[in-house]
Amino acid sequence: MTQARICAVGAGRMGRGIAHVFAYAGFEVALLDAKPRAPEEFARLRDAALAEIRNGLTTLAELGLFEATAIDRVVSRIRVVPRSDAAAAVGDATVVFEGVPEIKEAKAEAFALIDPHLAPGAVVASTTSTFLVDELSGCLSRPERFLNAHWLNPAYLVPLVEVSPSERTEETVTEALENLLVEVGKVPVRLKASPGYIVPRVQMLAMNEAARLVEEGVASAEDVDKALLYGLGFRFAVLGLLEFIDWGGNDILYYASRYMTGATGEGRFAAPAIIDRNMHAGRNGLKDGVGFFDYRDRDLEAYRKSRLAGFLEQLRLAGLARPPA
Repeated sequence: MTQARICAVGAGRMGRGIAHVFAYAGFEVALLDAKPRAPEEFARLRDAALAEIRNGLTTLAELGLFEATAIDRVVSRIRVVPRSDAAAAVGDATVVFEGVPEIKEAKAEAFALIDPHLAPGAVVASTTSTFLVDELSGCLSRPERFLNAHWLNPAYLVPLVEVSPSERTEETVTEALENLLVEVGKVPVRLKASPGYIVPRVQMLAMNEAARLVEEGVASAEDVDKALLYGLGFRFAVLGLLEFIDWGGNDILYYASRYMTGATGEGRFAAPAIIDRNMHAGRNGLKDGVGFFDYRDRDLEAYRKSRLAGFLEQLRLAGLARPPA
């Protein structure tokens, strides 16, 4: 979809982030204001949106990502469009991202605005972090061209996009969106419609547990966050969570979960059934050659070395890599 034309509906934080991403990658973007506004109010919104995108680009240039001389070229690819011009902005687009606030009525209104003007082959993706694809697909006359694409903020920096098609979404539509996201430097993952998606579901549990540690007086907020930055974050910047289970051993998690459940009396520490099944099937990760992933045909020494190199890079980034005394 190299020739894709992008429309981002909603000129708030998410819409601006998406416009930044695609303009940076060389695409023309229409950033459509979904709200009716007086001309002078729209002019203020337009200027604020472009200024925010420019400021983000300027910061990235100052941090050494690219030469600042490219900023004007990137910003020139974005046009902020008033609601009154929705027909032209939407009708010209091959891919439309909806990014209005997480209120179902606001979503429905945005889809009612764009649906009559969509080109027959256009792909429509909601960026919602709240609603499932089937809760929104009925708002469009062509649900087979619709799916969810959950970006993480800041959208112009975080690589991940969680792509959730419905059973009615055409496979070619999902593949086309995934390919487009890869083209602009994103990392799409596909999942079934499920509350919390992947990242919000996992991070919600982690954030609540961190808050409980402070509430229970186990450690100060400063020390909890320091532990998570230099322990949890350090590890999981290199290893995926399931990969880490295999790395350390599924059996370790099995026994640790049993201990924590008994010691705290809290069912939230109990392991899911798949951990028990893997334990008793001898699928405990690297030491068994198979766990959540299959390592039997992998060069384990090269694999371990590559992950250790990743840890070393994290040490360097943290300013903690030192030569021997």
